[in-house]
Amino acid sequence: MKVLVAEPISDEAIEYMRENGLQVDVRVGMSRDELLEAIGDYEALIVRSQTKVDAEVIDAAKKLKIIGRAGVGVDNIDISTATQYGIVVVNAPGGNTISTAEHAIALILAAARKIPQADRSVKEGKWERKKFMGVELRGKTVGVIGLGRVGFEVAKRCKALEMNVVAFDPYVSKERAEQIGVKLMDLESLLSISDIITVHVPRTKETIGLLGKEQFDKMKDGVIVVNAARGGIVDEAALYEALKDGKVSAAALDVYEKEPPDPESPLLKMENIVTTPHIAASTREAQLNVGMIIAEDVVNMYRGLPVRNAVNLPSIEPAEFEYMMPFLTLAEKMGKIASVRLGGAIKKVKVTCSGKLAMKNTEFVTRALLKGIFEPILGNEINLVSAKPVAVERGITVEESKVESSEHYESLIEVSVESNGKEMYLAGTCFGKEYRILKIDVYNVNFIPKGHYVISLHEDRPGVIGRVGTLFGRNNINIAGMIVGRSGDEPGGIQLMLLLVDDPPTEEVLQEMIKLDGIIDATYVEL
Repeated sequence: MKVLVAEPISDEAIEYMRENGLQVDVRVGMSRDELLEAIGDYEALIVRSQTKVDAEVIDAAKKLKIIGRAGVGVDNIDISTATQYGIVVVNAPGGNTISTAEHAIALILAAARKIPQADRSVKEGKWERKKFMGVELRGKTVGVIGLGRVGFEVAKRCKALEMNVVAFDPYVSKERAEQIGVKLMDLESLLSISDIITVHVPRTKETIGLLGKEQFDKMKDGVIVVNAARGGIVDEAALYEALKDGKVSAAALDVYEKEPPDPESPLLKMENIVTTPHIAASTREAQLNVGMIIAEDVVNMYRGLPVRNAVNLPSIEPAEFEYMMPFLTLAEKMGKIASVRLGGAIKKVKVTCSGKLAMKNTEFVTRALLKGIFEPILGNEINLVSAKPVAVERGITVEESKVESSEHYESLIEVSVESNGKEMYLAGTCFGKEYRILKIDVYNVNFIPKGHYVISLHEDRPGVIGRVGTLFGRNNINIAGMIVGRSGDEPGGIQLMLLLVDDPPTEEVLQEMIKLDGIIDATYVEL
């Protein structure tokens, strides 16, 4: 896999990808035209906040499978277009959380105590102690808009500074806020009682201009406003007027509507504003963290494993991800077997998750199963993002169900796939990180689906398996393992055979195998 790193990430992250077999080209500072010309050769692109990965770039990226944003916000990436192309978009949601939270606290302190202005004054040879009278934070009410990862950490630190903390976030439960002694309220109430307001929401259609003239009018006189989230959430024109009129006594910005901001902007000329150049996440620790998070997801994509931080897939917590990973691998392998064995156009897929697994986000199981079904048909172009849209395009009915208990196993996946009037059933489970298929149709098998497998049906009578062994030996194909599944306890009837071989058989060998006396069919699948 070829990876283009278009903006700076840690050397450790680059080395990690190279150690895992990826070809990594670091081309920081490319112009847009250079990016458009180069991107067609790459399967992975890593950016930060400056590179605009819009529809034009994505359309030019003929081989692209994954876009990594080394940071939290993804407003510089056209996620909708990426999803349509089946490209996974990942970010690093927790990698710079602490750095950003600490910077927000630093901005609050800097604005409250006028530290940058006082520093500048001393360096100019002045001694203006009375001019830089500040305010204490202890006992003040701080309104935190957005109680996500960063907002939560800011709130914790404000509590440590003995501040009264209130928050507005319609997507956060009262119980989570109460964990750190924060009171949730509506935005209007927060604006009216807060001495300090700090913003920690993503930039979306709903949050652009969230704090405008109407909201400033509802604030307390002398309020301090801080934005270390995304530019545009605070209306800069309205902020300028509020600073000029004294409604806002001080403000601190790390992000701007346009970056870099116009140096002639009247807002930047105000004495009572603290500004930093979008550096909230710029610590050595954060850069290492976000770089490694993205590098690990790119390597996972290269290895065919699920990625952890995809923004165009349902979110999944790290602990749940670790538990789910073997089940996703298992579901994908089951899908491959069903696709190869059935052949033709898939009509219906049914997935049932039982036991502990049923309490998790099983949508990933379904996506992994569909990925496995389509991979023999569409190749490596299919992934967890594109699998469901492809199923819809092909008119495949997908049913998902959950059963809270499982009789014999802690968790169980059962799959039924229909194609051309035929149906195939598979069941499997995981023991820690080990995944096993337990049943194919009516046959008990219990094997690890990994490697080159020949799967066949044959008559249950003497000599049939021996003839297969002779054929494979004659063609220099070593049989490393064999499982024979019988549908009942009595001999006779039809058996299922799984042969683990060191090398894939040719189509000619498979056709010879099918012609052997007693062999009904034979298919090869790489798992």
